[in-house]
Amino acid sequence: MSTNRRVVIAVFPDVDLLDVTGPAEVFALANRETGGAAGYRVQLAGPEGGPVRTSAGVRLLCDLAFADVDGVLDTLLVPGAVDLHPDGPVARVDPEVVAWVKGTAPLARRIASVCVGAHVLAAAGLLDGRTATTHWSTAAQLAADHPAVTVDPDPIFVRCGQVWTGAGISACMDLALALVAEDLGEEVALAVARQLVMYLKRQGGQSQFSVPLSRPPATRRDIDELRSYIAEHVDADLSTAALAARMCLSERHFARVFRQETGTTPGAYVEAARVEAARRLLEGTDQPLDQVASACGFGSVETLHRALRKQTGTTPAAYRRRFRTAG
Repeated sequence: MSTNRRVVIAVFPDVDLLDVTGPAEVFALANRETGGAAGYRVQLAGPEGGPVRTSAGVRLLCDLAFADVDGVLDTLLVPGAVDLHPDGPVARVDPEVVAWVKGTAPLARRIASVCVGAHVLAAAGLLDGRTATTHWSTAAQLAADHPAVTVDPDPIFVRCGQVWTGAGISACMDLALALVAEDLGEEVALAVARQLVMYLKRQGGQSQFSVPLSRPPATRRDIDELRSYIAEHVDADLSTAALAARMCLSERHFARVFRQETGTTPGAYVEAARVEAARRLLEGTDQPLDQVASACGFGSVETLHRALRKQTGTTPAAYRRRFRTAG
């Protein structure tokens, strides 16, 4: 006998399409993987019901108007929308959507936002006193508009009690998989991830950014090329002297240029790239720690241990236990 897990997703003009369809597909596949036993029933609710145009131009057909949503909900899922300004995207906070979310939240066992939907939850007062995340591009806006919210712009998703917040775009899939894992266990969530041909099922504590993406593009092409070289050769000699020689610059001049272009020192950048490479091996392989350390240019397990603890707050063994994804 299946459980009735009613999921209501808010839909409104210019909502991000994947924020709606991504989680809906995850829940549908969970139903399929369990022969219907998962019991997810997804409904789209909009201001007036009927068709709603998304940011991608694709129209979605709502099952319900906001006013018609009643009864018990298992999950209330709130996606987001942005307005484009000269200085970058700004999360849209529609008072009608905020009022509906505030009134509907008490009906739900849990509440989740994806991408900039966190701004709607915050405006509804649902994030006060909680830690939350959102898309990195609007995290500063969320923190400025809602000082009672502790905003962490780095994680894929954050759970704080019965309220979940997710990062941007494809992270909506990771958050939905985490909800499935909470309901049905890791085995079902991993089966859904395999059906989606996702490279790996990322956990909430993982960063939204790879090392290259976490830094702005350099104005100098040779620095960007060097960053690519570092990512592809983490086991090579990446000392400041070796990198400066590769750039045909003195060490002092190279270090100054690199910091100007990346906002960090060569040594710190290399260490972050090596930690990222180590994290991938810890997540996806059973290689012994000495092999991981060697492959990532650390030289010893002790050096790997220090670097990983500094950047993630945990040890290699603990990180592998938490984030291991390969069979």
